[in-house]
Amino acid sequence: MHAEEKKCNATAQECEREIRRMLSGRRYLGLQIVELQHGGLVVKDVNKDSPADLADFKKHDRIIAVNGRDMRLAMAKDFKQALNDVKDSGGILFVIVQRRGNYRKLDAKLEPYAKEQVDKIIAQHLLQYHQVQSQTTSAAHP
Repeated sequence: MHAEEKKCNATAQECEREIRRMLSGRRYLGLQIVELQHGGLVVKDVNKDSPADLADFKKHDRIIAVNGRDMRLAMAKDFKQALNDVKDSGGILFVIVQRRGNYRKLDAKLEPYAKEQVDKIIAQHLLQYHQVQSQTTSAAHP
């Protein structure tokens, strides 16, 4: 038997409503990071067509600084805080990354989630935690 199954205590409809509410108006960058064993952050993956993709972030980039804040020994919470700090000021990011030994400056802007992204997040949650396919239609959620 598998380890404990992932469950959600809310109904699928309640989850869909809450996820839509939580993501409404939120901005995102569109990359996943991992912490290095001795400190620091590396890009694990970049979402296609995301603000991070448009800014030219690449898998394996090491994040050196965000808006002048040193990230060489940072943890994920430090990076998230740096992103959170710019949300109220237009979401503009100036990021220094190290790629194959060279430093690069990347300019990015946090952007609102597109409807298609929200639908995908909801579909993944419903499938993973409720074992149901999403029945979301644009008519039901303009």
